[in-house]
Amino acid sequence: MIYLTSITFPSEDSEINFIWGIQRKCYDSFYPFKVLSARGLNKIDFEPVTILYGGNGSGKSTALNIIAEKTKINRDSIFNKSNFYLDYINMCKIDIQSNIPENSRIITSDDVFDYMLNVRSLNEGIDQKRENIFEEYLDAKYSQFQLKSIADYDELKKVNNARSKTQSKFVRSNLMNNVREYSNGESAFRYFTEKIGENGLYILDEPENSLSPKRQMELKSFIEDSVRFFGCQFIISTHSPFLLAMQGAKIYDLDKTPAEIRQWTELDNVCIYREFFKVHDDEF
Repeated sequence: MIYLTSITFPSEDSEINFIWGIQRKCYDSFYPFKVLSARGLNKIDFEPVTILYGGNGSGKSTALNIIAEKTKINRDSIFNKSNFYLDYINMCKIDIQSNIPENSRIITSDDVFDYMLNVRSLNEGIDQKRENIFEEYLDAKYSQFQLKSIADYDELKKVNNARSKTQSKFVRSNLMNNVREYSNGESAFRYFTEKIGENGLYILDEPENSLSPKRQMELKSFIEDSVRFFGCQFIISTHSPFLLAMQGAKIYDLDKTPAEIRQWTELDNVCIYREFFKVHDDEF
């Protein structure tokens, strides 16, 4: 499924005219101006899976954030903006084939890490409350409480409840279960499968972070199935050879100037992996 057909970024001339039109000289950065034009990236034509490939500083994340802001899809984590970000967004143009579904979103590494930290923090809070309930149980069970007025009725119920139950049953009845903690890779993979639903445009910024090679291959299959069976479109930035090998993916190589559409087997990272394993082939 294709919702977003293309995005056109401001030309280098348009950027120069905009910058020259600003009379204030107190700015030393006009980000995101000059980032994508420096790579010769003027337009992206999207397929059901479109991948932006390139080294650090090549503009992958910048392009994804611009696309997300221009399409106004959901995001959880904040990201760095400049004084001229909105000006740049307004100069971009998008073509839409179908209305972009409301459940569409951008997912970044910050989102995944925040999710893992939230689970840990929640469990730490539950563990602390468990210790408090242990103390509450002992205080109630062995207290010398006597009912003196109707105002003491709730305390009486607590005492009777403690005396009628074992410590473990008392705690379980007054405390939610811990959220199960998985490994970082398992948690990251679960986050993607929970956030990616049917019929949506999903922008993924280096989703391989925290994922083992096995999990990367599982994510690759999940994305391919989401495209084939569930009407999703993906725009992804990645270094992962597993994700780069995704079936039918259109890959923009931002390490080239101007940026080129290339096959995954032609990319520098993939070739480095290939040569490394060829050198060590006799060790397998």
